[in-house]
Amino acid sequence: MLKPLRRQKFWLLLWCTAVLAVIVVCLIPPPPLALPQNSDKIEHFLAYFLLAGSAVQLFATRRALWCVALGLVVMGVGIEWLQGALTETRMADPMDALANSIGVLVGMLTAFTPVRDLLLRLQSRG
Repeated sequence: MLKPLRRQKFWLLLWCTAVLAVIVVCLIPPPPLALPQNSDKIEHFLAYFLLAGSAVQLFATRRALWCVALGLVVMGVGIEWLQGALTETRMADPMDALANSIGVLVGMLTAFTPVRDLLLRLQSRG
């Protein structure tokens, strides 16, 4: 299921920590920043792009990548629902869920590029 990385457990733990960090950051009160309207969509896209793209670096099989992609999309939609249901400082926004899902799609598309094995190549050099 995982690519033959030297420190598989480390990389998997790092990825899982990143997933957990996204969940936490999305559910705690937002920092008081004056940002342009809808600029958070870029943040949503980038977060999920990085999670999906790094999953491409870790997981070897199509089945595993499909499961991760589906899980990340469900997570993105679920977080939006939780923001509306459980927090008073955030609101559910379907456009955020869409930005998350597009980030997952674009991140997963890196599996069809030479970048898909970047971590393996970097480890083989060191």
